[in-house]
Amino acid sequence: MTTHRTKVLIIGGGPAGYTAGIYAARANLQPILVQGMQPGGQLMITTEVENYPGFAQAVQGPDLMEQMRQQAEHVGTTLVYDVITSVDFSQRPFVCKADSGDEFVADTVIIATGAQARWLSVPGEQEFQGAGVSACATCDGFFFRGKEVAVIGGGNTALEEALYLTHHAAKVTLIHRRDSFRGEKILHDRVFANPKIEVLWNHKVERVLGKGGAADGGFDINNPKQVTGLALTNTVTGEGRELALDGVFVAIGHDPATAIFKGHVEMDDEGYVVTAPDSTRTNVPGVFAAGDVKDKVFRQAVTAAGMGCMAALEAERFLGGH
Repeated sequence: MTTHRTKVLIIGGGPAGYTAGIYAARANLQPILVQGMQPGGQLMITTEVENYPGFAQAVQGPDLMEQMRQQAEHVGTTLVYDVITSVDFSQRPFVCKADSGDEFVADTVIIATGAQARWLSVPGEQEFQGAGVSACATCDGFFFRGKEVAVIGGGNTALEEALYLTHHAAKVTLIHRRDSFRGEKILHDRVFANPKIEVLWNHKVERVLGKGGAADGGFDINNPKQVTGLALTNTVTGEGRELALDGVFVAIGHDPATAIFKGHVEMDDEGYVVTAPDSTRTNVPGVFAAGDVKDKVFRQAVTAAGMGCMAALEAERFLGGH
């Protein structure tokens, strides 16, 4: 076990975390950034980003995050590939423990853990994750070249995933339990104009269908698990049907990744960290929160980055006063 000491510990490596690192490093605070399970955050599953300032042409989400990561490291942020599993904010300096067994002792902490995919919680979904069920089209779309896949959802995430998958799959069926999308109008138009996308309105998923695997449900190299389709129900008529598919992409939104902070900082009833108005300050002096862990209104990369800047500046002022 190694103990790392820092003036600023940043937990999470998305737009908020990397920007906090950039500002904290430039303030000569020698920040340590623990990147977590998904370095880069939600932009790693986004394709063309057209609304991030500074890019006249669309930039790929993973490319944008790689630039942020390199910039944070270049100006002096120490990046650690680990996952914080517990925190103690009862006294300063704060102590955070990682999955590796390492401890991080910090004078201030910036929570920037973002959000995580929301799952359907239907039979077969967990069983076939990694065998045809995914929540990341950018990660897994390549494996479905020339195949037929479904995207579940009706918001921006689902529409973007469906559009991305048309670069790989032969056909994309977009399944939504209602009769209209919630996403942005420009994405609606692109979905309806794409000949590879078929929209299936008023249907919900009852079960993920598949085959293969060992008798005990585990892995069998000679009989690998494989998604074969979905069992659906029409939400209007109640009629059931099965749809043959090679892959299923769940895109029904995200939840803030704040479980380890429960009981340590104030949260609302949805699990978002509560901060002071016009600030990233939590109810614990010296602990700040930035990005999708506290923002359920805008949820944009540019607002997350802005909050990362705010958090670093507020941490610097806090340290100056103590």
